[in-house]
This record gives sequence, structure tokens and C-alpha cells, in this order.
Amino acid sequence: MIDVMQIQKILPHRYPFLLVDKIVELKNKEVIRGYKNISISDHVFMGHFPDHPIYPGVLILEGMAQTGGVLAFESMDDKVDPSTKVVYFTGIDNAKFRNPVRPGDRLDYEMSVVKNRGNMWIFQGKAFVDGQLVAEAELKAMIVDK
Repeated sequence: MIDVMQIQKILPHRYPFLLVDKIVELKNKEVIRGYKNISISDHVFMGHFPDHPIYPGVLILEGMAQTGGVLAFESMDDKVDPSTKVVYFTGIDNAKFRNPVRPGDRLDYEMSVVKNRGNMWIFQGKAFVDGQLVAEAELKAMIVDK
């Protein structure tokens, strides 16, 4: 639905810190689903951990936040130029990591809107590999002028 080139028009993140490859479903102000393909060539695996590569939980949360950022921008009533705004990650609650994510996995993100008031957003985020829950958290964000 939204490919990586379009995502880069919405989010300021770039390689190696753009952590969502594609958006496959989006319902404004409700839910978004996207994914990142985890590859052994990702820079993080040079140090986390070379003999036992595990995708870091903090990057799973950041990928969720980026996916939620796409939903927030796409849900704005008055379509603004995303290049004039930025989404700040303002909080994480109840983060849980259930299973490790490894090279070769497709990390599926699902972000549901819990609350939206103006430029403030609260999302319930979940991450899956092969349909199995690997992480979840409540994420808070705010859209502000650059």
C-alpha cells in the first residue's frame, strides 16, 4: 500500500535508521500494519551479537514508533507537508519482549490508536514474526513543527 520510497516522503528517517519497509494496511485514526525484513546485512548485527545475532528490542520499539508516525501523519485532517513537521516519541509504557527476532525474519508491526487529541497520539503496538507475538508496548507521540 505504501512502499519505502513513499514512507521516506512521510518520515525523516533514512538508512540505516529507517526501520519500516512497507505499509500493507492503513485505516485513518484506527490501525496501521507494516513490516521490516530483518537481514543479516543489517549493521546492527555487527555488534548485537556476532555469534548469536538478535535484533535489539529497542529497534523493534523504534520500528513500531515509525509505523505509528506514518499513521499519525496520514490521519491528519488537514493534510500538511510532512517535511515541515516531526513526530517526537514521548513515552513507552508496558513494553514486553516475548521472543527473539533473528536475521531472515519478517517483523510485522501493528499499531492501533488508543487515543488521539490534536497533535498527541497514544498507540497500542504489537510486533509479530510468523504470526507469533514477539513484542508489545504502549507508545506515545506528538507531532510538532520542525
